[in-house]
This record gives sequence, C-alpha cells and structure tokens, in this order.
Amino acid sequence: MRETEPGWLTPAEMAVRTGTTIDTLRYYEKERLITGVARAASGHRRYSEADAGWIEVLRCLRLTGMSIQQMKHFAELGEQGPHTEPERYRLLLHHRQDVLAQIAELHDALVVLDKKTEVYRAALERNGLLT
Repeated sequence: MRETEPGWLTPAEMAVRTGTTIDTLRYYEKERLITGVARAASGHRRYSEADAGWIEVLRCLRLTGMSIQQMKHFAELGEQGPHTEPERYRLLLHHRQDVLAQIAELHDALVVLDKKTEVYRAALERNGLLT
C-alpha cells in the first residue's frame, strides 16, 4: 500500500476519528483487541474504516465500564467466527444490564447532588451572596 493510499487512516487520524489516543491504539494492539492492522510500505500502521468501527465499539465498552479482560474475551470470540455470535450476544446483553444499573445509581446520586445544591443556593440567596 502506498503511504498516502486513500481510505486509510494514520494512527493520528484514527485517534482523532475515534476519540482515543495513539497510546490507546498501541495498547489495544498489544493486548490483541485490535488485530490485522495494515502497514504502509514504510511499515507505518494504516487503519481501515472497519478498524474505525471496531475501535468505536471498544471505546464504548471501555467507557461503559467493561474490563480489559472482558473486552479481550469478547474480541477473542469475534476472532473465532460466527459460531460465537450467541455468546457475544449474551455478553453484550449482560453488559447492557450492568450499564442500566450504573445509570440508575448515577440518577440517584444526581438527585442527592441536586438537593444539596438547592440547600446551598437557598443559603447563599438568603445571605445575599448569590445574585
């Protein structure tokens, strides 16, 4: 592949595209969460649109609290082929339930913060410190 082949992204471009860092991309490769990354004639990494989509999935899983170990298991299942789709589906459903529980906990915490903020707002207004 030529260094400037259209449709291929450099690590810097991929980092911007997916909201990650170059270090994260390297780490994901080292941990075998990203496999089969193409190389330019110079040996530099080049990412495809499919790589971008996969990295966005990885970013979502990490953002929602999935451990690297769980992500590795999910990626390994994907590498094994379509016969693992039922297990991958179950893993994602279970993770979704975990995310919903986290959202509920965060909502409850937000209610507490809102109440406490209101206490301070009222006190500041009474003392003429909030306009």
